[in-house]
Amino acid sequence: QVQLVESGGGLVQNGGSLRLSCAASGRTFSHYAVGWFRQAPGNHREFVAAISWSGGTTFYADSVKGRFTFSRDNAKNTVYLQMNSLKPEDTAVYYCAAPLRPYYTPRKTFEYDYWGQGTQVTVSS
Repeated sequence: QVQLVESGGGLVQNGGSLRLSCAASGRTFSHYAVGWFRQAPGNHREFVAAISWSGGTTFYADSVKGRFTFSRDNAKNTVYLQMNSLKPEDTAVYYCAAPLRPYYTPRKTFEYDYWGQGTQVTVSS
């Protein structure tokens, strides 16, 4: 069974940084893309970033491009989302997710089949 466990959330001031981690288990990690999504109260869950199975390709939402960096360590079955220059509007629960299909890097919520429990990120102004 695929499991995804996020960590690294917390409270940070405007302009600060956080690094989220997502540890995966249950299948061959290096065959699958991973995505990050976030959901603020009253909002739909939205795409943040995605990384291909090899780590060679990344996609970012326009709202985080240039501030967030997505990387992965396939030897550790873990992905990392480095978030810099954080803004209050980045406040949300952040989820990592993985698709059922290998060798495919989706960017839509409905294309992801496995989800972590989420980690809260709060940016104070």
